[in-house]
Amino acid sequence: MKAPERYHDRAHAGQVLARALTDHTARKPLHDPIVLALPRGGVPVAFPVAQALDAPLDLLFVRKIGAPGQPEFAIAAVVEGAEDAVVTNPDIVEGLRLPDGWLEEGRLRAIAEIARQRNDYRAGRTRLPVAGRSVIIVDDGVATGTSLFAAIAAVQRQDPRDITVAVPVAPPEILARLRDAVDHVICPLAPRLFQAVGFFYDDFHQVEDDEVIMALAGAPCRG
Repeated sequence: MKAPERYHDRAHAGQVLARALTDHTARKPLHDPIVLALPRGGVPVAFPVAQALDAPLDLLFVRKIGAPGQPEFAIAAVVEGAEDAVVTNPDIVEGLRLPDGWLEEGRLRAIAEIARQRNDYRAGRTRLPVAGRSVIIVDDGVATGTSLFAAIAAVQRQDPRDITVAVPVAPPEILARLRDAVDHVICPLAPRLFQAVGFFYDDFHQVEDDEVIMALAGAPCRG
């Protein structure tokens, strides 16, 4: 299957990923798979993936801490269940002169937002177990990889059978690192000239809370 040069929107990206994963699983079957989406942008991408695999969809809460003046450029991340720890991207952080307290302030904001999202999105549902299962981590794209590597580390601590990362677009150097970190990587589009994730979408609007809630309501949900 030939990858598109751009995606119409996140739903289209998810459909392309779903076809790629279906082809992949025909060769390498999954064991009791579960799809974990990084909210908010990863959820509409993960929805068609979960449908295609007939796998439950759950959320993996990761909040990035952006660079001063560049909130979308992740220099660190905080993950659900490990809120006391800040996972940094040392190659980036070492080259920046961060204001005093920048990471700590970002950590506290991330903890508060994770708590809000968990309350609003899960609406009392418990987190689905991943131990012994094939886990597919989905986001709408990768730039620095900071948030995604934090997510991978959090899942690895839960003893999955194997981990697949599925993203629509990422730079080649990040994909090389991902292949060293997980069992399988699915990424249809890996441009050498990479500017930003949103550059490869016609529609890259900010995903709102109601989109996340509707996707979770419509996705397979068995534990």
